[in-house]
Amino acid sequence: MLEYLRFPVEASRGRRYPEPGHAYRNPFQRDRDRIIHTRAFRRLENKTQVFSPALSDHFRNRLTHTLEVTQIARTIASALGLNEDLTEALALVHDVGHPPFAHAGEDELDRQIRKFGARFDHNIQSLRIVESLEQRYPRFPGLNLTFEVREGIVKHSRDFEPGEIPELDEYLPGQRPVLEAQIIDLADEIAYNAADLDDAYEAEFLTPELVAESVPLYAEILDVVDTQFPGASPRERFQESVRHLIDELVSGLIQGSVAAVKDSGVSDFEAVRHYPTRLIRFTRPIAETSAALKRCLFENVYASDILAEDRRQSTVLLCRTFEYLIEHPEKVPGFEGSGRFLPRAVCDFISGMTDRYFLRYYENLFGS
Repeated sequence: MLEYLRFPVEASRGRRYPEPGHAYRNPFQRDRDRIIHTRAFRRLENKTQVFSPALSDHFRNRLTHTLEVTQIARTIASALGLNEDLTEALALVHDVGHPPFAHAGEDELDRQIRKFGARFDHNIQSLRIVESLEQRYPRFPGLNLTFEVREGIVKHSRDFEPGEIPELDEYLPGQRPVLEAQIIDLADEIAYNAADLDDAYEAEFLTPELVAESVPLYAEILDVVDTQFPGASPRERFQESVRHLIDELVSGLIQGSVAAVKDSGVSDFEAVRHYPTRLIRFTRPIAETSAALKRCLFENVYASDILAEDRRQSTVLLCRTFEYLIEHPEKVPGFEGSGRFLPRAVCDFISGMTDRYFLRYYENLFGS
């Protein structure tokens, strides 16, 4: 559909440290492989998405969520005729900078480091991981990923202007990322909306009927499922409805993007960068459905007393650990003699922990 806007691998700005090409894999495929072999990627298996694994073995974690985002993003890229390899690499790396305890952990680290005039953002932390914190290769620091993957890490979910984030000024501020990077944020939205519905149903936070009251399209889907499968069990009925919902969201994103590109008149991937707005978008009805899903999940899941208490407890533990490490810099691995900014080194250390490792570490410091 949009093959003429596909980002060609040969147009890549390349790597920070030049490397010879590979006989069988293009640069974006090599980026993908480097990402999945990192410790940061493996650690996603034990980082909370929304629900604590203490409640069930079946809930998503950051790794399973990442795989779901990747599946959806590749489907969208394929349907649009865009570069699937670049899209896949970006989807796989988009969450590696997340700290333990989901967004509560990110918010608390940001609150702590703000006291020292800095910020914590999981996208910028992902960039730090691939540029320096992962140390696997003798020839260069980090993973030495291509410019387009590094740019997509920090721009897939937001644009920024020159000087707004000085440490990111090399990543073409004021310009839009390529379409492959623009896919990631909305593929992420589709994945977490559907997955959080599924996990919330498993946790008995909501019922299909409750969702149908808030989301008109879902009510229509549920009627179709009931007509087609009158003998289905409640779980089968719900799973079938979520499957149809994902299909509607993905289809709406593909159709909305094609329409936006045609209306824009852009003719090549460079024109995408200079267009004033992003071009990967939902159709209006599907955007309204996605927004309604978010509201439903917030009211019935994210704002629930159980999850609020989980967030409160985790932030208390993170706060105490952060303050302890600031007072005891000798406990921060690799800090002494490095000349690094201590609060940033503490954030690097804590954000790299899995939920499970953090709790063990905390217990070793303070007891149960």
